[in-house]
Amino acid sequence: MDNHLTAATRGRVRARDLGVVVGALPTGPLNAITDVEGVLVGHTTLDDGADLHTGVTAVVPRQLTAEGRALPAAVYAGNGYGKLVGSTQIDELGVLESPVVLTATLSAFRAADALLTYLMDRSPEGISFNPVVGETNDGYLSDIRRRPITERHVLDALEGASGGLPAEGCVGAGTGTTALGYKAGIGTSSRRPVAEGTAVTAVTVGALVQANFGGVLTVGGVPMPVEELVPGATGEEPAGNSCMIVVATDAPLDARQLARLARRAIFAMGRVGASYSHGSGDYAIAFSTASPELPRLPDAGLNPLFAAVMDAVEEALLNSLFTATTTTGVRGRTRHAVPYDRLPRTGVGEPVG
Repeated sequence: MDNHLTAATRGRVRARDLGVVVGALPTGPLNAITDVEGVLVGHTTLDDGADLHTGVTAVVPRQLTAEGRALPAAVYAGNGYGKLVGSTQIDELGVLESPVVLTATLSAFRAADALLTYLMDRSPEGISFNPVVGETNDGYLSDIRRRPITERHVLDALEGASGGLPAEGCVGAGTGTTALGYKAGIGTSSRRPVAEGTAVTAVTVGALVQANFGGVLTVGGVPMPVEELVPGATGEEPAGNSCMIVVATDAPLDARQLARLARRAIFAMGRVGASYSHGSGDYAIAFSTASPELPRLPDAGLNPLFAAVMDAVEEALLNSLFTATTTTGVRGRTRHAVPYDRLPRTGVGEPVG
């Protein structure tokens, strides 16, 4: 288990440590999805140093287990070329009844069965469950046809989920992913916007991403094409690239409003240079942990949350890239880490390294 291996221990750091600051809104204390009270993250990583670079990441809202209730939720498919298990029931009912598990494309169905085991163990009398599993295709670097994910790997990620700053980069479901020509992985960020038109003003919006999509990396509006910045590298776009985004908030929103947040999460991919290609399954899941007794936030008060989602997702995507390490995988293919010395500064402070 490697829930809290920090990127710094692997010689890589987050966007803000490099002088890259997204937007003016304040972050939560950890600048992570776990800044939303009750939201936990767990990882299981499989990396043999050769042909296998894959894993599982679980986002576990404690409210589902501790309080036994469904949470308002929505899914938005920017491009539906993917296998998001459980999405149609979320669309129909507007609720999340399961942790969100992320993994590799061909392991998604085994992961769903394992998540079903987890849910059944917690509800011995239940006869219907809606496990939610998202995926991206890590087959460029990992031998995806081996389908190495087992029930134990999924249960370890779920049962080991915790608060604190989650590990990022080449960990969990991001171990073998690539994005924008570089090695990518898992990234997270958060924002603390001031809600308008309600007595509930102190809200948190957090995002976690599994980045695995094509395009040209853009940082603060500056393109960073890999073929120009890394000798010998190419911007070849693997088949089956995608992005999974999980957005959590403690703002009191209904499913319709959460769908509006989920759409903005997909929009934020464009800020970092996403190509939104034919084969890219780009999905966002948004849910609220707020007490059901709180009055809903009015639509007129959503603008600060829209800005928070856009900024948090953009920074989470950058963190997924900046914390990832150069990886050589199946068939000798390599994806390089983003070179820090070529990054533009968008905020205060000096870049490191």
